[in-house]
Parts: sequence; C-alpha cells; structure tokens
Amino acid sequence: MRSLHLSAGTIATPLVIALLLTGCGGEPSVTEAPLSVLVTNAAAHDDKQVATQGVVRRFEDPLHYWIEDEHLNRVEIFPHEQIAAYLGETVRVEGLFRFSSGEGRRLTLDSVERLEGE
Repeated sequence: MRSLHLSAGTIATPLVIALLLTGCGGEPSVTEAPLSVLVTNAAAHDDKQVATQGVVRRFEDPLHYWIEDEHLNRVEIFPHEQIAAYLGETVRVEGLFRFSSGEGRRLTLDSVERLEGE
C-alpha cells in the first residue's frame, strides 16, 4: 500500500488562493464603483459585491427607490424598507449588484451608511 505524503505547502497553497479570491473572513470582496461606472459598464459588475454612493430618491407608482449622482446615473435599491428612511440623503451602500436589460440596474443591500456633509 502506498502512503500519501502531503507537505504543508501542498495544503497551504489552495487555502491561500481561496482566501485571496474571497477576501479575509471568507466574505466576497467588495468593489468600489461610482454610479457612473455601474451605468456605463453594468455587465462587468453583474452578480458582484459593490460599494457605491448617491442621493436616495423615490418614485411612487410603481413604488421604487434608487440612488443617483449629480449626473443622474441611477441604481435601484432593494429592499425598499431598508433604504426608505434615507430619502433625500447621501448614502454609501454595499450589496449585490445585478444587471439585466429587462430589470435594469439593481443593488440588494448588505449595508447602508449615511454620509455627513455630502
């Protein structure tokens, strides 16, 4: 019977690669992306964790919330009940970005932070 010998390097290398791909703590890494980039290059960020910022806006019928910059670049924010309290304020959001030609640009919140003096 042959014995299998694994060195520390053989075991550690895949672990290091996995940590680099997911970031420390096993969480997916977050890409900083201004709204203008999410608008002009949405497909490249589809299904990725992103952080961006803008002013929270709302439309009533149908009810939806989004953030926008001074050039009216927009991304819809979900869930609505988590962003509603920030209406009219500048915020930094992190979450899963999705893009499709039918649904547009959407971000599902992991976190939202009010930005002072913006």
